Amino acid sequence: MVSLLIAVIVTAIIFDYINGFHDAANAIATVVSTGVLPMRTAVMLAAILNFAGAISGTAVARTIASGFTDPAIVTQLVVLAALIGACIWNIITWWYGIPSSSSHALVGGLAGAVVAHGGVDAFYWGALVKKILVPLVLSPTLGFVLAFFMMVGLTWFFRRFKPAIVHTISRRLQLLSAMMMAFSHGSNDAQKSMGIITLALAAFVAGGHVGLPAWMLPTTPESVPQWVVIVCAAAIGLGTAAGGKRIIKTMGTKIIRISPLQGFAAETSGAVTILAASQLGIPVSTTHCINACIMGVGASKRLSAVRWGVATNILVAWVVTLPASAGLAWVSMLALDAMFGHI
Repeated sequence: MVSLLIAVIVTAIIFDYINGFHDAANAIATVVSTGVLPMRTAVMLAAILNFAGAISGTAVARTIASGFTDPAIVTQLVVLAALIGACIWNIITWWYGIPSSSSHALVGGLAGAVVAHGGVDAFYWGALVKKILVPLVLSPTLGFVLAFFMMVGLTWFFRRFKPAIVHTISRRLQLLSAMMMAFSHGSNDAQKSMGIITLALAAFVAGGHVGLPAWMLPTTPESVPQWVVIVCAAAIGLGTAAGGKRIIKTMGTKIIRISPLQGFAAETSGAVTILAASQLGIPVSTTHCINACIMGVGASKRLSAVRWGVATNILVAWVVTLPASAGLAWVSMLALDAMFGHI
């Protein structure tokens, strides 16, 4: 059982790494596309701040660890199947440059694996509605509205400034907002892998297994060991350092042609929305938030400034992610059961 637990932890770290390069665009797409920072510098800065954000709290991790199913019925194979489903979906969407949600891929994967193992009633569907589906609508909407009105306010404030001065000031402001966005991304997304590893450790304890020192195990089903925090923070930081040019291109140029001032408004609005969710322990999609904010700043200029065809494709990916990752995890669970039996 220890070897299986190690396999689960390694897979969770791989997911966290994939999350980093898949979602690198969330923090730096606008700052790169506006030319404020070169790609390599922006990626490294985002990696460092992702790590800093990841170690800033564990509220979201606690939600993942105990909010969607009873840890007592979870096995290592369930967690492994959930991670496999989420990883496959993340790789598919990364390959095609689609900014889908790693958070929803993980929760969808957990739902599919739990249902395949314990039946439909084993998963907390009410929690899915409250903590995922409602924020799925509210967080991008809030980000869109904040970005829209912030951009309107900034346009009014700078209306009498010379364009060259506005450009210089906004480039400096955007550097700050990109740092905020990278920190907020780490504060929410890295914690999902922390939560899934904690869930696996809790299942290990509940099964009465031994073989690990006490400091590696959670004291309660939702307490996150410190080593898990550090390892997951490092994984998402390294993943971000690996980049994610395909999705950066989609977010930075294909939705709207963005200016530094628009980038500042979008990133600041996104960071505020995500940090608020992190404090409340809500695992929102950082991808959804920043995309909605980019659309919001574009719509503040004129509705036609947003390339709604690209935006529609992104919205479709948002809707499909949960069931697609759940289906992949469900199949993975059946395959793992066939290989290892019900352990």
